[in-house]
Amino acid sequence: MQNMREENETHLILRVIEQEDYAQVAELMDLVYADIGGAWPKETIQALIKAFPDGQICIEDNGKIVAAALTIKVDYHRYSFVHKYRDLVSDQHIARHNEKGDALYGLDVFVHPDYRDFRLGRRLYDARKELCRALNLKAILAGGRIPGYNRHANECSVAEYIDKVKRRELHDPILSFQLANDFDVKRLMSGYLPEDTKSRGFATLLEWHNILFEEDGDFSHGAEKSIVRIGIVQWQMRAVISLEDLLSQAEFFVDSLSDYQSDFALFPEFFSAPLMGLAPEKNSVQAIRFLAGFTEQIRARFSQMAVTYNINIIAGSMPVMEGDQLYNIAYLMHRDGRIDAQHKIHITPHERRDWVIDGGGDVSVFDTDAGKVGILTCYDVEFPELARLLADQGVQIIFVPFWTDTKNGYLRVRICSQARAIENECYVAIGGSVGNLPRVDNVAIQYAQSAVFSPSDVYFPHDATIAEATPNAEMILFADVDLEKLKLLSTEGSVTNLKDRRLDLYRLGLDKSGTAGE
Repeated sequence: MQNMREENETHLILRVIEQEDYAQVAELMDLVYADIGGAWPKETIQALIKAFPDGQICIEDNGKIVAAALTIKVDYHRYSFVHKYRDLVSDQHIARHNEKGDALYGLDVFVHPDYRDFRLGRRLYDARKELCRALNLKAILAGGRIPGYNRHANECSVAEYIDKVKRRELHDPILSFQLANDFDVKRLMSGYLPEDTKSRGFATLLEWHNILFEEDGDFSHGAEKSIVRIGIVQWQMRAVISLEDLLSQAEFFVDSLSDYQSDFALFPEFFSAPLMGLAPEKNSVQAIRFLAGFTEQIRARFSQMAVTYNINIIAGSMPVMEGDQLYNIAYLMHRDGRIDAQHKIHITPHERRDWVIDGGGDVSVFDTDAGKVGILTCYDVEFPELARLLADQGVQIIFVPFWTDTKNGYLRVRICSQARAIENECYVAIGGSVGNLPRVDNVAIQYAQSAVFSPSDVYFPHDATIAEATPNAEMILFADVDLEKLKLLSTEGSVTNLKDRRLDLYRLGLDKSGTAGE
């Protein structure tokens, strides 16, 4: 498995388990649970899939299942009290799924050892939580093994052990993970799984409470999210001593945004510029090409972070050599391992003169698990034609990584971004850098106030600004945007900009000018 990952780019997909997946599921269970009996019989897995298909989920990497979760519905009153594993799965390996149950019960989560740095367990837990909310169930229950207890059984009681794990004085590979994923220990259960010698037969009864219990909803894995959380890094330009120094700084912010369950992390344009300070003797043309030499390593590391921290990352923009030409490219790192690229189209006079950068020739809308997004880097957002091309492709969120050195430069980006949100009935998130780089030519100072803008109508904030950062301060900014409101706006808004366009007039004008036409 490790060799497979080295040879192929990681591409993670979360989906339900199908009947034909049994061989892969069994292989994974045999690997993970060699100490407590290995894989369940084929009949058990297939019966679970038939009885409750949405509860059986897996994550595959390039077609290979690398993590899975098995779940049933149960009666909350019955299983929120002490019970044993055989009450859920009989000696004949029959899982007691209750179609009329009002809670989920997590039977199992297992992850291939080679993928444990990718936080796939958290991703499966999050999928269970989404399922619980969508099915309007009270809670998720689970009997949690405590395999670390065996090493400390002679030093403390099981209750003391659990308390030490909760206070983070000790680490348990299962309990610590469950506590980190918002589960509470409700009870201690003895004899839960007698063959589990590492846990001395003990287990914790864990519960995650669904605070939205009274709401109804339909669910299917992969359904479009309605509420999307955007995270923006208002990046401090500072001297660095190495590539790892810069990447460690970036990972700190990605980790922080992930802790707040952000769907996206936006970094600024040319956020990697501090690396030019490692070669102060080079002139501006040489320095930007020196910086481009780091881009492939940064791209690979950011893609790994997107998968590991389960967050889509717009990695600002970076210089890239394509043949003999230099481009300014923004990368979208999907949390399933895919990577998309968007060239900056319009090159500023400074970029042409001092860095000899060329512009790209195409803009695209990218499908993500949190909506349709586009990227317009800095100067690009000042050209309404580009955003309109994205709107025609159904864009819901436009990300604008920018770098401006003066307030008037910043205001051009801000005001144009607000206009693009109104014109195109979408959200626009802008993220810039602050601070200074005295050892780097042409990147001396920055001015930024990152923000998220909405259309201007009754469904949105009165000033069409959802969130904005403190000017010129290093920080992270969060904003929740509702994609359903965009659908309401397009049909029932006070004004409907996209629907009311005079395409007959615009097309006529283009045809007469000779600049466009069939």
